[in-house]
Amino acid sequence: MKIQREESWGYDRRILDYIQNASATGLYEIRGLGAKRQLPHFDDLIFLAGSLSRYPLEGYRERCLTTTVLGTRFASKPVELAIPITIAGMSFGSLSANVKQALGRAASEVGTSTTTGDGGMTEEERRASKTLVYQCLPSRYGFNPDDVRRADAIEVVIGQGAKPGGGGMLLGQKVNPRVAAMRTLPEGVDQRSACRHPDWTGPDDLAIKIRELREITDWKTPIYVKVGATRVFNDVKLAVHAGADVVVVDGMQGGTAATQTVFIENVGIPTLAAVRQAVEALEDMNMKGTVQLIVSGGIRTGADVAKALAMGADAVSIGQGVLMSLGCNSDSWVKGADPVTGKGGEHVSAIDDYAALGTAPGFCHHCHTGRCPVGVTTQDAVLEQRLQPPVGASRVRNYLNTMAMELSTIARACGKQNVHHLEREDLVALTIEAAAMAGVPLAGTSWIPGR
Repeated sequence: MKIQREESWGYDRRILDYIQNASATGLYEIRGLGAKRQLPHFDDLIFLAGSLSRYPLEGYRERCLTTTVLGTRFASKPVELAIPITIAGMSFGSLSANVKQALGRAASEVGTSTTTGDGGMTEEERRASKTLVYQCLPSRYGFNPDDVRRADAIEVVIGQGAKPGGGGMLLGQKVNPRVAAMRTLPEGVDQRSACRHPDWTGPDDLAIKIRELREITDWKTPIYVKVGATRVFNDVKLAVHAGADVVVVDGMQGGTAATQTVFIENVGIPTLAAVRQAVEALEDMNMKGTVQLIVSGGIRTGADVAKALAMGADAVSIGQGVLMSLGCNSDSWVKGADPVTGKGGEHVSAIDDYAALGTAPGFCHHCHTGRCPVGVTTQDAVLEQRLQPPVGASRVRNYLNTMAMELSTIARACGKQNVHHLEREDLVALTIEAAAMAGVPLAGTSWIPGR
């Protein structure tokens, strides 16, 4: 008899596995990184480069500027960056101190900024970072007014793309003595952050908080407000109303160190739709250019950066891409590299360590366990030594420089002397969904669905 093996669409192996695990344990899944489901993305957009009706720039003889200035609305000392690609907030706790130092070094070498994340500022990170953004989160973990004054910008975090409406998580295996001391927590105990700030219940209260931050920094420091992408149009308007210099919008493709899988896969909207709504909100208030927009969530390549800028962003912020650059999901780690340059050394296999987690390189999302095989998302005293700051800084520097070159290459092809001159008119979409979300025509037509 022939055996039928037609898989049910509604109850495929993934859903069966979920139901069986839930039934056996009574627990939901917690994991790191971002959404695994396929979503409309920047890959669904393409550029219309110059030819006859638009002239491209000569690649090696005509300059294309990448300089980016953030926080020009009220701050007397705006942030000036060499490129419009910044490093997102990832905490000491979720990442090791070595990694935080590496990110600061890499950002400084390419002329951009990095961000503290939850849990406060480490001295290694501050010393390594020429431009450091200090996050103020609902948890208040590690919050220090003196560190606020030492920051180059302040980011008030309302929500995160991977878990809008949900608080951060740091499981006990990563709460070592130093992390516990910085966050005023007991060692080895799971930490769960608040999902909303205790200081306000609405935008008027937020305006008061922003004014307090301006006063303790003498109105010098730019204030960012970061929202997870949900009701983006109204959220951006309220952030601007509250006095933000910069609005950061984090789409649902953004990552996290640890949260419920149900959040990662089912809450928020794709970055592609969020960018359009954010830009429309700024334009509706006549604040485009006055208030800068940073976009994050699934930015991986120079092409992604170019598309975000063409849609109206002033800069992007990357998190998961940086982790991959550091070696996340790599099959080996570097031992014995030069302590200054990060070059040389021996590649040591991490395959057995992935197997012990029940996974393999390319499939790992076990950031929450603290057992990172390549020493990135860990507080283990032995594992964290697998990522030395010079090695990490060298890799991230190369990654950022590559993306900046790709961005400039696309801008030149579109005839732009400045990457910030890229515009929506330079883009078309490959799918009806992407055309509707991004607000650009379907390729080969002048049709924008829904318009």
